[in-house]
Amino acid sequence: MKKYLRKVLPETHPVRLLFHRLKAMLAVVLYWFPSDKMIVIGVTGTNGKTTTVNLLTNILKGTGHKVGMASTINFVLGDKAWTNNTNKTTLGPFAFQKLLRQMVKNGCKYAVLEVSSHAVTQSRVYGVNFDMAVVTNVTPEHIEYHGNFDSYLNAKGQLFKNVSNSRRKFGVAKVLISNVDDKYFDYFGQFVADRKMNYGLKSATIYAENVEKRPDGSSFILHVPNSAIPIDLKMPGEFNVYNALAAASCAIALQVPIEKIKSGLEDSVVVAGRFESVDCGQKYGVIVDFAHTPDALENLFAMYRKLTKGRLFVVFGATGGGRDKARRPGMGKIANDNADYIILTNDDPYYESELGIIDQLAEGISRDEGKDFWKIPDRREAIRLALTLAKEDDTVLISGKGAQEYLYLKGKAIPFNDKKVVEELLDREVEVELFRDEWVKRPNVRLES
Repeated sequence: MKKYLRKVLPETHPVRLLFHRLKAMLAVVLYWFPSDKMIVIGVTGTNGKTTTVNLLTNILKGTGHKVGMASTINFVLGDKAWTNNTNKTTLGPFAFQKLLRQMVKNGCKYAVLEVSSHAVTQSRVYGVNFDMAVVTNVTPEHIEYHGNFDSYLNAKGQLFKNVSNSRRKFGVAKVLISNVDDKYFDYFGQFVADRKMNYGLKSATIYAENVEKRPDGSSFILHVPNSAIPIDLKMPGEFNVYNALAAASCAIALQVPIEKIKSGLEDSVVVAGRFESVDCGQKYGVIVDFAHTPDALENLFAMYRKLTKGRLFVVFGATGGGRDKARRPGMGKIANDNADYIILTNDDPYYESELGIIDQLAEGISRDEGKDFWKIPDRREAIRLALTLAKEDDTVLISGKGAQEYLYLKGKAIPFNDKKVVEELLDREVEVELFRDEWVKRPNVRLES
């Protein structure tokens, strides 16, 4: 029945979108407009949303006020934090409004919310009175869902429009913040607000100077109007400098002192599943990351290509469900151009053919399978192969799922977490090595059958 309904009423059919809107209207009334009681910041964009909301939340916590946060991977409610296991960037309207009401009851002054294009189109954030919106960047994604790139871009822009059109709260300005270095900066500049700010590595209101990149982070001079301060960020990559600038811009708009911004940024650690290093005593590096778009994969692979002394292994796939099939060969080519060894595997196939997705990725790979390129649908076995082949000074990148706790295959949610799988495999490897060393010392030890 579900398959039949999907065919008759696809996700973007007006009837389904109307149903979403009606649910959202009921939810916001049922929980009695909780967003009116807080300062609400929405973060949108293609990449970097989760890291940005976590950075901003850490900054705002340092001001002494309670903060509520909702992101793809985690939730924060004052002093309480827990994992987002829903596989949704933005919750459904009833769960979302209930969470906002809990933030109000908990005494939260700020609500920092990650907002996806799906959430906007499906009215999940309908009725939320946003006071501030920030966009990280925009590159093509979810094109098959939205129909074309313009519709996807307009969904991102709708958050800015919501800020412009929403009710004013006493003493709270409506603020829009955009990335001056992003290709679509001018598009977001068209929206009206009480105050508009921008950030970037070039000429901007908030900018970074003298950026020095390291394997374990970056340092730079943060420039804000009438002041500047050095920042030592414990997150690698230029894109995380941009995420830090986005968070700092929001904090400046909220009149947070620059010293608090510095401490909030520097006290932040790598977000789970974002450039997360897994160290079990092995002599090579293992990084788990959420990168699943061409732009994010290129940034990830290119960065670790430069940082890796030995060989670079990449283990990744592409999300199923008919999402952006046209970009899959390009993702394969990015791996082909950067990695020494490529292992294609499952991401979240949903109801799509596992091998079909992998074969589409492989169209961009100009290598013969079996030597430095493999197709292994079983994600655990794909990870195992990379860990088995890796040696000292190599790096193994496992991308696509980050900190997600489930793998979605043929309608089933299968418990699966990349970091936990790596730790389990490496722990067994260490146990085997220790046992082998001990056996060599005492060769007369007999194994029980």
